[in-house]
Amino acid sequence: MNAPHISLMPPPRFIHGLGEIAAQYDAILCDVWGVVHNGAVSYRDAADALARFRAQGGTVILVTNAPRPRQRVMTFLDGLGVPRDAYDGIVTAGDVTVSLILERGDLPLAYIGPPQEVSLFAEAEALAGRPLHFVPFEDAAYVVCIGLNDAERETPADYEPRLATMLAHDVEFICANPDIVVEMGDRLVYCAGALAESYAAMGGRVIQAGKPYPQIYERGLALAVNLRGTETARSRILGIGDSAQTDVKGAQDQGFATLFVTSGIHRGELHRHGAGPDAAAFRQFVEETGIAPTAAIAELVW
Repeated sequence: MNAPHISLMPPPRFIHGLGEIAAQYDAILCDVWGVVHNGAVSYRDAADALARFRAQGGTVILVTNAPRPRQRVMTFLDGLGVPRDAYDGIVTAGDVTVSLILERGDLPLAYIGPPQEVSLFAEAEALAGRPLHFVPFEDAAYVVCIGLNDAERETPADYEPRLATMLAHDVEFICANPDIVVEMGDRLVYCAGALAESYAAMGGRVIQAGKPYPQIYERGLALAVNLRGTETARSRILGIGDSAQTDVKGAQDQGFATLFVTSGIHRGELHRHGAGPDAAAFRQFVEETGIAPTAAIAELVW
């Protein structure tokens, strides 16, 4: 007879509001899409919770995998009605991508993403003082991927021929948004991270500009330290997000505490019986992913 399975994972700790744990932290590095808004509407209670944390002396840095410069993200948040008193600063995967482009100088590049998404390249050209050198995929030294050309209709399978061409020419793939999927209103759509995952599985060279990878967290931490005017112990930093593989894993890898918002992209797995998270489903989720957040909350509220 087989011995019973014994879980080594800590039991999930659910909290009702950020205020229950806020005093333990000096700074928050908070995800945006899925926590502060869903792409269509902003979450007022989340913005209020972050503003209350700031009012008590805390620092809030929004850390997002959005493949756009921070100013574009700020303008978007303004349009959704997210008040600026909810955060102190913004760090984006787009900012990291611009730095990666500048590091490559005059090397020829190609682009995957919506035709209208040119702000990232405009930022790079302005900082470089020269135009970028765009070429066909087979002639590129590297490709910058912001997302799918048409995320409403396409899937990663539509890109397999293009990725095969890139692989044949050993083209480097810079992923400007490591998210695999993101909420678009009440639906999930594929992001650049899904294409990066496919290319890596084929054996291609991939560089990730956002979460869960270190560069974006280093920028977020540096900005928080600069704004606070003092070093902050990593144990006093709280990472908040709705993605286990990007937000929770990324923050944990940096030694930060984590608050997992269960009503984001994992809502279908975790909210099986109504509005609140299902404890049994959450325990199973933790065991299957191997990612145990410090705390969990249905939605970010105070």
